[in-house]
Amino acid sequence: MSAPEQGGPMRVLDLDLDFFLADCCPLAAPGERPAPAGCEPWPAAAVEAFLTRQCGLSAAAPVPGCVFETHDGALAFWRARMAEGRLRAPFHVTHVDAHSDLGIGYPGPGYVLNGVLPQRPGVRPALERYYENRQLDEANYLLFALAFRWIASLDNVRNPRSRPDMPAQLYESGRRDRLRLSSFAAGLMESKHGPEPSVPYRVYEDYRAFSAEAPYDFVTLAISPRYTPAAADALIEPIRRFLRPVEGA
Repeated sequence: MSAPEQGGPMRVLDLDLDFFLADCCPLAAPGERPAPAGCEPWPAAAVEAFLTRQCGLSAAAPVPGCVFETHDGALAFWRARMAEGRLRAPFHVTHVDAHSDLGIGYPGPGYVLNGVLPQRPGVRPALERYYENRQLDEANYLLFALAFRWIASLDNVRNPRSRPDMPAQLYESGRRDRLRLSSFAAGLMESKHGPEPSVPYRVYEDYRAFSAEAPYDFVTLAISPRYTPAAADALIEPIRRFLRPVEGA
């Protein structure tokens, strides 16, 4: 793992517990957990090996981080760290997850592309309003982060059994290695707000091909109970060993 470039973007490792399963679980009903059959969690030793070998973490030198229930908690965590001056946007995100979390399915990308992008960038991160309107959740939070212009580059490290779930309209025209959000409404405001950024995007269908290019500044873990059987909770503490609690998080 090479040292980060001087003055380069900060880096966050964004983990979801559902990555560490034998297969992707169907979404359970609210308040319930998926059945474990066929979706058994990895052995703790395999999880620790992934974090050390692929991600460059060390339990002897834990990285500031946090564990939360659903993955959209990452947005509030990042926003709070930016308000403290500890995280600078745009930053790199390594998203280790069985899902892309970029808005496939309901409510889809339409709200973000047509309702968020036309706003001034400085007022876009109004998380509370999006929750109140029931538009922001754990399946589309990364799409919101892109719309907030928080992400400099995005790596998506997927479970070997992940299903296709990438909204095609998020790709930059003619590219599959870059994302660029756009809509007719946003285009009308481009002269005021500037163009939406072109974000480098890499997908690792085989996690063994992934190797972190530089150390991480923050690490987060989502439990995602509707996507993980209760047996997977046994992995939370082994992962938490690599995280140093963040005061106020």
